[in-house]
Amino acid sequence: MTNQINSLGVIGVAVAWGLVVMVMIYSFGHVSGAHFNPAVTIALATCHKFPSRQVPVYIASQLAGSTLAARTLILIFHVQVNIDVTVTQFVDPTTVYEAFAWEFLLSFILMLTICGVATDSRAINELSGVTIGATVMFSVLIAGNVTVASMNPARSIGPALVAWNFHNLWLYILAPVLGTTTATLIYALLWLPLPDQFD
Repeated sequence: MTNQINSLGVIGVAVAWGLVVMVMIYSFGHVSGAHFNPAVTIALATCHKFPSRQVPVYIASQLAGSTLAARTLILIFHVQVNIDVTVTQFVDPTTVYEAFAWEFLLSFILMLTICGVATDSRAINELSGVTIGATVMFSVLIAGNVTVASMNPARSIGPALVAWNFHNLWLYILAPVLGTTTATLIYALLWLPLPDQFD
């Protein structure tokens, strides 16, 4: 919505998103594990890296946060900008299949990064916030003008509820969940301990 007034462009939006994610990770990582994305929460629970019993509470909190954020934007910007600009939609000539592939791939890359720098006990994770923020920035740079580079069902559901616009919302829920879950499963398989060849 700020971009509609200040014309930040895709580079400005990408930098803003990346920095916000980085700051949020360092601010709340020690509190909640920095779970701001239901797709990440579901993926980690699928691979037993997160307690399944906590998933509903986390997802409810993520959706509530996103919806309240969208409502807050309406209060802040009032009549200056329509809330519809926050609703995730892909742009022509992108097809639904291409948009799905983009969101799947972006979510896959994001989750692979999270696995490599944040959830693996062998990782040097002091810079995990910077790395994950940079991944978000990179994703917005390459796909922000195609699918908005959501990668986060909560980010898409909140504005959709507030704007009451659910067009193609299923894509922004299903593709990130499948992308993150696939990445987590592949990462787990790649790092299985190898048997000793000389036993």
